[in-house]
Amino acid sequence: MTQLIYNTLTREKEPLIPIESGHVRMYVCGMTVYDDCHLGHARVMAVFDVVQRWLRARGLRVTYVRNITDVDDKIIRRALESGVSVRALTDRYIASMHADADALGIERPTLEPRATDFIDEMQSLIARLIDKGLAYQDSAGDVDYSVRAFPGYGRLSGKSLDALHAGERVEIDTAKRDPLDFVLWKQAKPGEPDEVRWPSPWGPGRPGWHIECSAMSCALLGEHFDIHGGGADLQFPHHENEIAQSEGAHGQPLANLWMHNGFVRVNEEKMSKSLGNFFIIRDVLRVFDAETIRFFIIRAHYRSPLNYSEDNLRDARHALGRLYTALQAHPDVAPMVDWEHVAARRFAAAMDDDFNTPEAMAVLFDLAGEINRTGDQGLAALLRGLGATLGLLTQPAHQFLQAGITVDPAWVEQQVAVRAQAKAARDFTRADAIRDTLLHSGIVLEDKPGGVTIWRHA
Repeated sequence: MTQLIYNTLTREKEPLIPIESGHVRMYVCGMTVYDDCHLGHARVMAVFDVVQRWLRARGLRVTYVRNITDVDDKIIRRALESGVSVRALTDRYIASMHADADALGIERPTLEPRATDFIDEMQSLIARLIDKGLAYQDSAGDVDYSVRAFPGYGRLSGKSLDALHAGERVEIDTAKRDPLDFVLWKQAKPGEPDEVRWPSPWGPGRPGWHIECSAMSCALLGEHFDIHGGGADLQFPHHENEIAQSEGAHGQPLANLWMHNGFVRVNEEKMSKSLGNFFIIRDVLRVFDAETIRFFIIRAHYRSPLNYSEDNLRDARHALGRLYTALQAHPDVAPMVDWEHVAARRFAAAMDDDFNTPEAMAVLFDLAGEINRTGDQGLAALLRGLGATLGLLTQPAHQFLQAGITVDPAWVEQQVAVRAQAKAARDFTRADAIRDTLLHSGIVLEDKPGGVTIWRHA
């Protein structure tokens, strides 16, 4: 069956027809490494991990590039605040990102370029845009992209220049010819470290964020490739600007298909630092095991919102436990997929239809029910094999079922201490919320005259 993918650019499902027969080239915008990864990053990594796994399972060769942004205003500011070099800071958070990804069973991309290794390619691309009349050096010395000089700007996001000019996400900068224009090369600023200052035809400075991905994707995958992906928050302005830069320079489509995964929400609100509902991956891993988190992320369709709550994660663990329970009587069965089996055909049809993981998961639960009724070892092998294409059901059943929800004792102690502070401040709402969080994690607190008793329930 033909692989269908929803193309954000056309708002339609379209067949994946590799430019090079049998070989899919995919670029996904990765992390800006100035802090630990959060659940939004986990979703991006897990979604496109499933994409690359499935395409390979269907016999395609995949070159998957996911970049690392290691020069950026936030990175420089955090390094200066921390009193460390930019390189030391980014190395630390890259290692942290890899640790989180490994825990969640995320396979490494084929290539993982760092932006700072592609400065020459960025400068060449900027020079080409200047030569084509699409970029200019402004009165402050920065090089800016002339948005109005690129026909069709806004096609991806559906935003019109008139609406943008009315004030949507536009910063007033008197040095630019037009407030809609965005920066390609930033002049070095006083106080910034020398390690983020490169010589250029326009003076010492550093690249803007958008030009980084255009340069890396085209250098590693070619000027025209199959799939470009990322979170929905990148659709505008980042991906819109990538199209303008890349297609303006090269005169051909950057990518045939644009994929965007949905937002992570917390109690039906978008997760964000400003709202304080921000969850770091390693904090969630202190409470829930990694496979449960992965299952929770990928059982939702990648384009739909994903609502995070501890209740939803507990439900995910219970559901995953049902699959492992079906495998418990077959501890030695090896994963094997007969793609002619009716269940495998249903699973493949779901995944071929824009990676419809909810429908694919339904096939797994139907198989688990049949295994429980019949004890069929062949079906157990099929369940393991199909699960493995999603990066699931890869551990011994007894190991998952006996592990329970993992809780870091140090985290429990920290929560108890914070609760004590809240009670002392008579912030009983916060104290009760912390107690409820611990209860959802299997930890019971009992306030007694002599202090707090801590015990664990099943």
